[in-house]
Amino acid sequence: MTSQRKEKRGQTSESGPSAVPSGAEYTAANHTEIRLRAYEIYLERGGISGNDLDHWLQAERELEKS
Repeated sequence: MTSQRKEKRGQTSESGPSAVPSGAEYTAANHTEIRLRAYEIYLERGGISGNDLDHWLQAERELEKS
């Protein structure tokens, strides 16, 4: 069996970057804003499922600009 390093949430591993881009600070407040905007985008596009990541990324971009 190979030994694997256990990591605490939010720490980067030796093999790759953190899940949160550097410089981005995600708080509960802006996470909620992104989630709500992504849901609005979903509704604007007719409520068709399957594009949740696209909606999330668009919401992030829009809120980053403002």
